[in-house]
Amino acid sequence: MGIGADLGPATLVDAYRRGIFPWPHPGVPLPWFSPDPRGVLELDQVHRSRSLQRRLRRVSWSTTVDAAFDEVVAACASGRGGIGTWITGSMARAYGRLHELGWAHSVEVWDAERLVGGIYGVQVGGVFTGESMFHREPDASKVALLELVARFAEAGGELLDVQLTTDHLRSLGATDLPRQTFLRRLQEQRDRDVRLATGQRPVGHLADG
Repeated sequence: MGIGADLGPATLVDAYRRGIFPWPHPGVPLPWFSPDPRGVLELDQVHRSRSLQRRLRRVSWSTTVDAAFDEVVAACASGRGGIGTWITGSMARAYGRLHELGWAHSVEVWDAERLVGGIYGVQVGGVFTGESMFHREPDASKVALLELVARFAEAGGELLDVQLTTDHLRSLGATDLPRQTFLRRLQEQRDRDVRLATGQRPVGHLADG
């Protein structure tokens, strides 16, 4: 959609409200994207494999919301190898500021007091744009995504925006929407008051979702 601009809160919020997001690339001014088609995950179309269902029943993990936002962002960056990641220092600081202002949120997955997985992104009304996720234990990032979907649906959310549909996301139920369809739904949802519950809870409930 364009290049340059800044990562100030007003710029980022305005961009997400228009379905645009930054995606740094080495050696070029900051690029901004609005893909066609757009990858989305309908909240009632999440797929849980049998192996994942079994794991959800076995583990003693728990989840929280916004309990360790900066740690989740840092883990997402280092989980991609650290070198060459698009989650630059300036990006991490920018999303940290959005978090302080109530626009960016994280879901954390805990094994006792150890952070084993998570996801973070930006919420505008009834649409949540997932930015990145990580895992330190098998399936922990999937659990973070499932918990985000569950909590967002419970809060009255409408749609999880995954930006670009990868094979991994397709296996969890993600599909593509024409860009104009996505933008229409975003416009319908972006001014709604939707608030994620932040309390801690066990992941076992996800097995029966």
